[in-house]
Amino acid sequence: MVVIIGIVSSFLLLSFGILGNDRALDQQVRRLGSLLELTRDEATLQGRDFGLEVMQGGYRFVELDPILGQWSEVVGDDMLKARQLDEDMEVELYIEDRRVVLAREPAKTARTEESIMNQRNLRQDYAPHVLILSSGDLSPFRMTIVRAADRARKSLSVSVAGEIRIESDDQAAR
Repeated sequence: MVVIIGIVSSFLLLSFGILGNDRALDQQVRRLGSLLELTRDEATLQGRDFGLEVMQGGYRFVELDPILGQWSEVVGDDMLKARQLDEDMEVELYIEDRRVVLAREPAKTARTEESIMNQRNLRQDYAPHVLILSSGDLSPFRMTIVRAADRARKSLSVSVAGEIRIESDDQAAR
C-alpha cells in the first residue's frame, strides 16, 4: 500500500512540474502577444514606428528615430524593455514561412553606450525583424518558443491582416 501511494505521489509531482513548465511556456507567448498589442496601440496613438528584434533567447522592442532615420532600443519604458526567456527555452522565428537565423545577442543600435561614443560605427542597414507601424500595421510572422528539455512548443503568429493568434503544438506544426 505504501509503495502504491509513493508511486502515485511521484506521478503527481512529476505532472505538476510538467504542467508548471507548460504554464511558463504559455505565459511567455501570451506576454509577447500582449506586448505586441500594447506597442501597436502606442505606435498608433503616438505616431511612432516600433520594431521587434528577436534573438535566440529573447526579444526587444526598438523604435525609429525619424530625425536620424535609425532604429534604437526603447529606453525608459519598462513595458517595452528587453526580455530574456528562461534558460531552457529558445526562440524560432519564421517570416513568410522561412526560418530566420537568429543572433545570440541584440544588434547595436543608436542608443547603445558604445555607439553613442562613435556614431559612425552604426550599421546603416539595421532593421528589426518585425515592424509595428504608426498606421497600426504589423508585419506578419510566426514566433515559436521551444522548451529544450522535451521540445514542447507554443507559437504566436500574426496574419497578413494583423490578427494575433496563439497556437498550440499541433496547430503550429501545420
